[in-house]
Amino acid sequence: MPEFTIRKMQLIVEEVRHDGGPPPDVPRKLGAIIACVSNPFAGRYEPDLQPAMDDLKPLGHEMSLKLIEALGGKEHIDGYGKGAIVGENGELEHAALWHVPGGYAMRGLLGESNAIVPSCMKRGGVGSRLDIPLGHINAAYVRGHFDGIEVGFPDGPKADEIVFALAMSCGSRIHSRMGGLELKDVKGQDGLR
Repeated sequence: MPEFTIRKMQLIVEEVRHDGGPPPDVPRKLGAIIACVSNPFAGRYEPDLQPAMDDLKPLGHEMSLKLIEALGGKEHIDGYGKGAIVGENGELEHAALWHVPGGYAMRGLLGESNAIVPSCMKRGGVGSRLDIPLGHINAAYVRGHFDGIEVGFPDGPKADEIVFALAMSCGSRIHSRMGGLELKDVKGQDGLR
């Protein structure tokens, strides 16, 4: 059982009150939570990584709960995304460990969420930043929810660490007007429309 020891965690909540044009009736909220953890596979090749996803499930659950609470509850959240930055002694597959623990934790706690969780991962050194893509939780074709949020630690990931990230949003971009599937037309059955 590998250890992913948490060195630090950060919670970010962004409130968009204006973005040109008239101010919205309700500010848009975006949030992210990131955790910098030790990478038990740094510096070596491990052929069977999949069992380690189970070890990360409690972290995904904890981070999801904190982010949902910070954004005012699951009833307000309609967008999500995830990502990871692996330090230089790791490989991208170590960042990919986050797909199940991060994505399924959010989906399970948010309830109905049929769309795939947009994801991004990369290898980077101390101070690396990550743009986490965001999309609607039930319909990937809702253009008004195509967005992102930037995250990172000034002192991580170190060479033998991984930064895992989750992000959520409440509402579409301010003044979204690029057409495509509108919120009122979402069926939420196939994850696309």
